[in-house]
Order: sequence, then C-alpha cells, then structure tokens
Amino acid sequence: MRIVNIHEAKTHLSRLIEAAMKGESFIIAKAGRPMVRVSPVTAPEEHEKRRLGFLVGQIRLPEDFDRMSEEVIISLFDGPA
Repeated sequence: MRIVNIHEAKTHLSRLIEAAMKGESFIIAKAGRPMVRVSPVTAPEEHEKRRLGFLVGQIRLPEDFDRMSEEVIISLFDGPA
C-alpha cells in the first residue's frame, strides 16, 4: 500500500482522491508515522440494497418460538424450580 506524507497529500489531493476512487487505497503519514488510511467509499448498487421481507418463504419458525426454553429463562431470573 502506498504511503504519502501530509505535505504530498495536500499538494496532490485531487490526484490521490481519483486514485482512491479507482480502488487504490493509500496511507497518509506524519513524520514517517502512519496516521490514516484512505479508501474508496463504495455504496451498494440500487438493486443490492437490503429490503424488509427478502427471505419470505425461505425461513420457517416453530409454532412455539416465543416459548422455546421458557423454563430455562425463568430459572435464570427466579433460580431453579
């Protein structure tokens, strides 16, 4: 990964941003010590956005889902029965 110092980053910011947008991450260093990593921000494509209900029909919950392990949970709060 490319390392640039702060002065170079200020001088060539536009060029560095263009490179980052193409997927080329880099590190900005101060006095040779790495300070930050610059990477492109990638937003999901419109058709890749998550939506509610996308697993409808693919998952089945048991009828007693809200009562599963009820005794164990109660004993955790009230102590053993």
